[in-house]
Amino acid sequence: MDRLSNTVRPYAWGSTTAIPELLGTVPTGEPQAEMWMGAHPGAPSRLRRPSASAVSGPVSDPDPDPVSVSDEVSLTDVIAADPERELGPAAVRAFGPRLPFLLKLLAAGAPLSLQVHPDLAQAQQGHADEERRGVPVNAPHRTYKDANHKPELICALTPFDGLCGFRRPAEAADLIAALEVDPLKPYVDLLRAQPEEEALREVLTAILTADPVAMAHTVADAAEAAERLGGAHAPYAQIAHHYPGDPGVIAAMLLNYVQLQPGEAMFLGAGVPHAYLGGLGVEIMANSDNVLRCGLTPKHIDVPELLRIVRFEATEPGILRPEASSTGEELYETPVDEFRLSRYVLPGGGAPVDLTAATPQILLCTAGAPRAGGTGAGAGEGIGLAPGESVFVPAGETVEVSGTGTLFRATVVV
Repeated sequence: MDRLSNTVRPYAWGSTTAIPELLGTVPTGEPQAEMWMGAHPGAPSRLRRPSASAVSGPVSDPDPDPVSVSDEVSLTDVIAADPERELGPAAVRAFGPRLPFLLKLLAAGAPLSLQVHPDLAQAQQGHADEERRGVPVNAPHRTYKDANHKPELICALTPFDGLCGFRRPAEAADLIAALEVDPLKPYVDLLRAQPEEEALREVLTAILTADPVAMAHTVADAAEAAERLGGAHAPYAQIAHHYPGDPGVIAAMLLNYVQLQPGEAMFLGAGVPHAYLGGLGVEIMANSDNVLRCGLTPKHIDVPELLRIVRFEATEPGILRPEASSTGEELYETPVDEFRLSRYVLPGGGAPVDLTAATPQILLCTAGAPRAGGTGAGAGEGIGLAPGESVFVPAGETVEVSGTGTLFRATVVV
C-alpha cells in the first residue's frame, strides 16, 4: 500500500479553518475547500514507488534511504502503467482502466452552487453533442466535460447543512408566502394551483428566466424578510448574505433544508437539485466533472439543458445512517457501483481488522491514530495515520488496520 500526498483546492467557498484543524496545521487565512484523494486528472494524489534503480539497489549502498531511491508519481500514472494490478481485473472490466471514484474532504465555509447532475445516458448524449459542435472542453459555457454520471455521497464529520431535492409544492408555497414579497406571489399561486411536476417546473423556469435587475430587487426584499422572520427562513437570509441578488436564493426555497449530524450522510442521485451550505464532511463521487448549475454562482447557467435534466418531483431528503456488521464495518448503502463508502471506528486493544479486497481501496483517517499494515510499503509496523492522512491499497493487497481511531474505506462494487 502507499501513503498518499493530496492536493487541497482553494475554492472561494471553502472554510479557512476546518481542514487545517483536522490536519493539525496552521491556517493560512486562505480558503481550503476540498482535499482530493484519487486519480482525477485535475489534482491526482501522489505517492512514492521504487524507481528502477531502487529495485536492484546500488552496490555501494546496501541499505539506501527509501526517499532517495523513490520518485513521487501521480496515482493516475501508477494506474495507467498497470490497471489490472492496481485496480483488479473485475474493476477494469466494469469501469475501464481508471479509478472510478474520487474521495474528498469537503469544508464549506459558504454555500456552494445550487446544482444538478445528469444520469449516465444524459451525460453520454450531452458530451457527444458538445464534442460534435466543437465546444472547447475548457470553455466557460461547456456543460459536459466527460461522458460519465456523477452520483455523490456526503458524510458529515461536523454538523453539516445542505439542500436536497424539491419540497412538496404546498410547503414551498407556505415558506415563500410568509415573506410577503409582492413579486413572489405569482410563484405562490402556481405552487398551490398546478400539479406537482408542472408547478415545480414552471416556478423554477420563471425564477431562472426573470429579468435580472428586477429579480435582484426581489431577492433583496426576500432576504430582508427572511432575516426578520428567522426560524425556518434563517438559512435563506444567510444564503442571500453570500449571494446578494442571486435568483438561486429564491430557487433554494423550493428545496428541502437538511441538517446532518456527525456520522449521518446524504446521497445525491441524478436529476436531484442540491447544494451544500456549510460544514466539514467526507464526500465520495463518481469520477466526473459534469455539473449543471441552477444558481448561487457567477458561472454559466444553461437553463434549457438544466430543465431537461432536473427531476421535477418532490422527495423526502433521506438521511443515511451507517449499517453496522459483525466485522465492525459501518456501510453507507447507495444504489451505485462506482463507489462504496464505509466507516470503521476502532476502539484499540482488539485484534487487527482485515480489509483485504479484490478491489482498489483508499483508506482515510479522520480521528485518532490507527495503523494500516500489509505486504507492501510499511508492512512491518504498518503505516501510521493521523487525521486527514490516507493510503491507497491496490486490489488484492493484504491490509489490516489496528489501533484507535476512525477510518473511512472507499472502494467499488463489482
